[in-house]
Amino acid sequence: MLTTIHTAYSDTRADDLAWALGQEPLPYLASLDLELSGARVRLRVLGASHQVLLDSRGGTCSETVACMPGSRTPLPLGVSKTLGAFEYEFAAHVESLAPGSFAGRAQELLALVAEHPHGLAGTFPGDPHAFTALLAQSRGGHVHWRTWHAYPQEHRLVSTRTRILVRGEL
Repeated sequence: MLTTIHTAYSDTRADDLAWALGQEPLPYLASLDLELSGARVRLRVLGASHQVLLDSRGGTCSETVACMPGSRTPLPLGVSKTLGAFEYEFAAHVESLAPGSFAGRAQELLALVAEHPHGLAGTFPGDPHAFTALLAQSRGGHVHWRTWHAYPQEHRLVSTRTRILVRGEL
C-alpha cells in the first residue's frame, strides 16, 4: 500500500535516527495491520520514521526507529536479544548513493513495497523520493520485516531488517 503523508517528515537526516524497543504505541500517519504466523503485526509510518508492534500469545514487542528527542540510543548496526518469549534480531545499514542511483533505487523500493500485500510506504511532500517503507513476512515460524528510510537531500538510504521468533508460539 502506497500513501502520501500530508505532513513534513521530522527526521530529515539519516544520522537523526534512533532505535528503541518497548516504546508505547506512538501517533502514526499511516498504518497496516497484518496477521502473520498467529501474530498481529502493526506496521506504522510516523512523521519521524517507523514503529512496528507485534502481539502474540507469547507477549508483545515494539520496535521504533525514529527521530526521538532526548534519545541517546543511536541506530545500531546489529542487535540480538532475548525478550521474554521473543528471540529478537535487528540489523541496520546506511547507504550513500550518487544522485541518479538514489532516485532509481528509491523508485524500485517504492514499487516493491506498494505492490506487496504486506507492504506499507508513505511518501512525504517536497520530494517524491522522501519516504518511509515497511514490508513484513513470515517464514519458518519467524516474523520478519524490512524497512527503508529515504533521505533525498543527502542521497542516503537507511535500511533495517528485523527477525522475531516467539519461542513455542509461532
